[in-house]
Amino acid sequence: MSKEFEVGFEGVLPATPAQAWTAITTATAAWSWPIAYEPRLGGTEKGLTHYGGTVTAWEPGRHFATRCEAPDGWFNNLDYALEERDDGTFLRFTHNGVFFENWENSYDACRQHTALYYHSLGEYLAHFRGREAVYASTDAPAASSRPGGFAKLKAALGVPGNVAVGDAVHLARGVTGTVDYCTPNFLGVRTEDALYRFFGRNAFGWPIAVGRHLFAPGANAAEEPWRDWLTEVYA
Repeated sequence: MSKEFEVGFEGVLPATPAQAWTAITTATAAWSWPIAYEPRLGGTEKGLTHYGGTVTAWEPGRHFATRCEAPDGWFNNLDYALEERDDGTFLRFTHNGVFFENWENSYDACRQHTALYYHSLGEYLAHFRGREAVYASTDAPAASSRPGGFAKLKAALGVPGNVAVGDAVHLARGVTGTVDYCTPNFLGVRTEDALYRFFGRNAFGWPIAVGRHLFAPGANAAEEPWRDWLTEVYA
């Protein structure tokens, strides 16, 4: 049975409305994942979901929205309202749509992922604004979806048990930087030239994932080294 949902984000971004607009509409690889929007009302969207979608609002620096639909009644709306403030740009983001099954689990996952993505948007604008990003994401083996999967990942990385936002860390796979996000199911580390995102998706019954937003010139987004390492961790 289908049921609608709504999640959102409100906060001040460290950027002008024009800079925030660019990040949301053309630099998505720097904080979420690559999505392409045709820059006009009624333009096409590619990459948000496998259905594709349509731009339903295009007011540069003020209001952007997109909608995806499917024949079975599924839909997905994203709406971004921007307002200039003395300390940056106030973003009011609303995401609503339909889940067909496991509503509570899907809603919880969506809510927690949304919080991470919009924190990452702020990190990008504060520390890497205007820089090109190479995006990569690697799923761990299915065994990582079991209880304790995220704890196992953090142990293999060498994450201290009492880690907190603001801590300097030196982790496996050469990840050296500052913890910028830390919740029971997600960990974010900002380095000099990257944002690393560790997704404890086992909390929702899904495999662990490691996302990388790489800003160094000529950054290598090859998945094999991370895939091989994750395979060893969950062997």
